[in-house]
Amino acid sequence: MYKFTSSEILPHSWTVTTLSDVAEINPLINFAQYDDDTLISFVPMPLIEELTGRLDSTRLEKLGKVKKGYTRFLEGDVLFAKITPCMENGKVAVAENLKGGIGAGSTELHVLRPRGEISNRYILYYLLQNDFRGDAQHHMTGMVGQKRVPSKFIESSEIPLPPLNEQRRIVSKIEELFSRLDEGEAALMRVLRLLTSYRQAVLRAAVTGELTKEWRDTNPPCIESGSDLLERILAERKIKWEAANSNKQYRPPTAPDVINLPSLPDGWCWATVDQLTCHITSGSRGWAERYSTEGAIFIRAQDIKTDRLVLDSIAHVNAPQNVESERTRVQQYDLLVTITGANVTKTALVTQELDNAYVNQHVAIVRSVVSDISQYLYYWIVSPANGRKILERLAYGAGKPGLNLTNIRELVIAFPPAAEQTRIVSELDNRISVVDSLSSVLKQEFQRAKIFRQSILKAAFSGQLVEQDPTDEPASVLMQRIHSEWQTPTSKPTACPLSKEQGKRTPKQQPSLWEPT
Repeated sequence: MYKFTSSEILPHSWTVTTLSDVAEINPLINFAQYDDDTLISFVPMPLIEELTGRLDSTRLEKLGKVKKGYTRFLEGDVLFAKITPCMENGKVAVAENLKGGIGAGSTELHVLRPRGEISNRYILYYLLQNDFRGDAQHHMTGMVGQKRVPSKFIESSEIPLPPLNEQRRIVSKIEELFSRLDEGEAALMRVLRLLTSYRQAVLRAAVTGELTKEWRDTNPPCIESGSDLLERILAERKIKWEAANSNKQYRPPTAPDVINLPSLPDGWCWATVDQLTCHITSGSRGWAERYSTEGAIFIRAQDIKTDRLVLDSIAHVNAPQNVESERTRVQQYDLLVTITGANVTKTALVTQELDNAYVNQHVAIVRSVVSDISQYLYYWIVSPANGRKILERLAYGAGKPGLNLTNIRELVIAFPPAAEQTRIVSELDNRISVVDSLSSVLKQEFQRAKIFRQSILKAAFSGQLVEQDPTDEPASVLMQRIHSEWQTPTSKPTACPLSKEQGKRTPKQQPSLWEPT
């Protein structure tokens, strides 16, 4: 069970009790009095928000469809996700605005119905504490991926209980402070969206020539155009290929079909990734048995999920010394493209020197003929209006997310002269670094807000958030009254708390909601 601990001594009017003393845990509800065609609120797990205490009750289903095989609850019940990772993510909510006051939802919910006058939102905020959910995680049972918080943990967990009026003051203060945080986070999110939009716009402008239009007017491609640069790259590509494949006939790369492509700025031309690269391959399969605690770096799709190579949690392999390992060895200035899974199309440019690194089967290596163009190719591929748009359409067109190497080779690039590429890369590096820096600050503020929310909750449940009123009825007296009102039935009952006509609790059923089956 969760053992309540506090560095501060609780106010004398408070008491420490258990959740089962202040709430019915998973009470039964009888829907027999309703027709199967009665519409009720239906709340699957995705409709419960994380860490906000809210849910979406607008989805309706006929009772006959959901009366079996789902969790039942009433208006005002507290819902607590019991399965991983929903519980850890903070899917806890008060059931509000239910159609007719009744609802059904995910089987992976514990239902807590406050006894007597206990505040449901006081219980809600207690369950939203990181400390409580962290302890619940340690007490989960079941198989990996299907672990659940047992009901006994909820029933026996301790909760500090203030007087009823103080519960209301605490909830009011929490919601006042959380409302201010919500406003601040909403403002942060608006700025973050603006930065994201700006980043996308500047990428699009850069790789279509709009960003460098004024520069191009005063710097015409009088020395080498994009077409000239492409011809030089193609010649170098053939030399490299023949050096590596002396016994094979050279096959020219796929050229772009320019018939339906838009016009380009002066000096630009269309090219394919195949024309601009000398090595495109994906990682090897069957290296699972080669995983190690040390050795070569093994780059996975999760290392590229932010369009950067982030090696915070490095995997290692003992790579074989053969042609296969050389094929998948990463070099500086390689582009790494995720070709399967949730991160498909995410791309990183390897800017650092990696002494000994390889990619797994979910990542493709795209190596430019000349490293000078790698940065520009990277920006084209990650541009949402250009390379990313095309690759995502290819990846998701067949259902399961995935790219093949031909998709990458045939990707068409708007290719500027070398001098303009340098200018574009410089402009993008400067502007995007500012955007990324600001975004990082905003994300840190989001983290600070999360920490502050937990600090508010800690203060609330240790008696430090609001002042005590000596005229309040002590919590111990409140609990005595609740115990006398809520008597355990001699036979296991089924709750039937709603008036069919009014869709809400009726006065005669308070404080006791029990009726015989």
